[in-house]
Amino acid sequence: MPNRRIAFYAPLKAPHHPVPSGDRRMARLLIQALEAMGGSVHVASDFRAYEGQGNSAQQVALRDQGLSTAEGLISYYQAMPAGARPTAWFTYHLYHKAPDWLGPKVAAALKIPYLIAEPSSAPKQAGGPWDMGHQATSRAIAAANLVFCMTRLDMVCVKPLVSAGRDLVFLPPFLDVAPFRGSKPNRKKVAEIYGADPSKYWLLAVGMMRPGDKLQSYKRLAAALRYLDRDDMQLLVLGDGTARSDVLQALAPVRDKTKFFGEVSISKLTEFYCCCDLYTWPGVGEAYGMAYLEAQAAGLPIVAGNERGIPDVVLDGTTGVLTPPGDDMAFAMAVDRLLDDSKLRKTLSRGAREFVSRERTVQATADLLGKAIL
Repeated sequence: MPNRRIAFYAPLKAPHHPVPSGDRRMARLLIQALEAMGGSVHVASDFRAYEGQGNSAQQVALRDQGLSTAEGLISYYQAMPAGARPTAWFTYHLYHKAPDWLGPKVAAALKIPYLIAEPSSAPKQAGGPWDMGHQATSRAIAAANLVFCMTRLDMVCVKPLVSAGRDLVFLPPFLDVAPFRGSKPNRKKVAEIYGADPSKYWLLAVGMMRPGDKLQSYKRLAAALRYLDRDDMQLLVLGDGTARSDVLQALAPVRDKTKFFGEVSISKLTEFYCCCDLYTWPGVGEAYGMAYLEAQAAGLPIVAGNERGIPDVVLDGTTGVLTPPGDDMAFAMAVDRLLDDSKLRKTLSRGAREFVSRERTVQATADLLGKAIL
């Protein structure tokens, strides 16, 4: 449909939020895809609905602020000429801690489709500290004309909430592949600049150093690598954060085989992806993990845990190897096998590039969106 004017909103973190994150990045990528689809996209509001402490009074204040913001947007849009108003509202990532107080109200007032992507709903949240947000998210899902889920796991809980006659569509995670294409590996250069040992296999781990699942992934990785009695490998760690000291402690048993590089830019990150032999990240609690897609776009085979959204971004046996969650020995054995089998690594590398280039680009997503949003 021509002349799609889309109001975009992200209640957890606005696309232009100053703090980088995977959530902010996906919001920006979705805007790119909607524009590639032929849409004219504007960010409707930077109002942040997130409340992370379970504080009911703060949640009420955010609800009231959100509903007031929605009223202001309704007045703003209704004052526009009819031909300039949004033809659809698109909300990205709503859940119990960051419900959408704007979209349902604005879309209903303007009589335009309400579209949502990456909603999540956990029945266990009912009656808990975020019950208000949980109920609001459930109502938003029911009100949506079209629901896009980015993992099949989310679809299980979301599907029962989708109203009869409304569509639920799988919209898999994707990325802009341009920065990861065409780079030629230059291990010698990377080794000289960053001090890595070019004579060894390089295992790459990219992850923010923060408490919770990220720290647990570092701990799982350290536990797995302790099983490997090899002097021919080196773990390269890219990332930083408030839990840095905890990560260093977790990796202390393999410290002699580990190099830390802190947080790096995308251009430098691409150099590492292209020069390493394996991407090794357990992915504890990972929603899906953009770094998996980045690594595969650069042709880097993956070893990861087979949990949550990871199977939606890593194809076991085609682009990498997925091991049982929490099975450190199985993870170690997968790494060991791939390091000893150069032919398999090349096969997985080729499969990784082809998979991302074929299915997980901005244009592929734009095509999917265009077919769904009639």
